Amino acid sequence: MNYIIYHNPRCRISREALKLIEEKNKNFTVIKYLDDNFDEKSLKKVLEIISKKPSDILRKNEEIWKKQFSNKNLGEDQILAILVKNPKLIERPIVTFGKNGIVARPIEKLIDFLR
Repeated sequence: MNYIIYHNPRCRISREALKLIEEKNKNFTVIKYLDDNFDEKSLKKVLEIISKKPSDILRKNEEIWKKQFSNKNLGEDQILAILVKNPKLIERPIVTFGKNGIVARPIEKLIDFLR
């Protein structure tokens, strides 16, 4: 079984997480979710694994959220659809292993998860 890291190479913490997984000699798969976008089904599955709702992984400080969505009263299904269409709004990195996973922010969460 492999660890899966949903990775954004432009994100410092995501790069640190990938480096940590490599240093621990873990078998892993990298999914660059900005290139290989989630569909609703696959994002729901990841959310189930990490025990989060769409609003829990939403990056509310991103400009696109502030300009287009922050003033709307949205339900979780609507937020899920927004995340699928705007993957930049997904908090990163997300790391899964089998039926367990985390949002690895701060990086200390990943250190604990890899033990």
